[in-house]
Amino acid sequence: MSTLLQDRTTLHVCEVEDKAPIERGNVYIAPADYHLLIDGSNLALSLDAPVRYSRPSIDVTFGSAADRYGAATVGVVLTGANADGASGLRRIADRGGLAVVQRPDDAESPTMPQAALASVPNAVVLGLLEIGPFLADAVRSPAPTRATARRGASEAPAPRGAAS
Repeated sequence: MSTLLQDRTTLHVCEVEDKAPIERGNVYIAPADYHLLIDGSNLALSLDAPVRYSRPSIDVTFGSAADRYGAATVGVVLTGANADGASGLRRIADRGGLAVVQRPDDAESPTMPQAALASVPNAVVLGLLEIGPFLADAVRSPAPTRATARRGASEAPAPRGAAS
């Protein structure tokens, strides 16, 4: 996964090592069979039980990030075949963070985006190719602009196939 992503970005992509410091400009990938958590200014790995049959579980990472960074957290749920990510994205939204979901009709497997939208119906819903530019703009924008983006997305018609 790291190699695949590294070929598509100028950011440094790396698999996480336990207690690694969080550094700007890096994309961190959880190693196989470990949950990834935010532990202060470091990343931590956990062998806790799988969540929704997944380890690593994005719910664990999202929840940890939301607890640490609150409204500064951005969570993105993409294609996937189970509901992992839905409750973690809800936690991000509940703490004022930005929730972004790939349009289910644009996903190879719509189950994860549908579950995320059922959990966070006011998430920003975008096609895969729209997410990167939206995130680049969102992180440069002040919080009120991010809130407006969320409101605007929730007023748009529900994507085809989305859970309501």
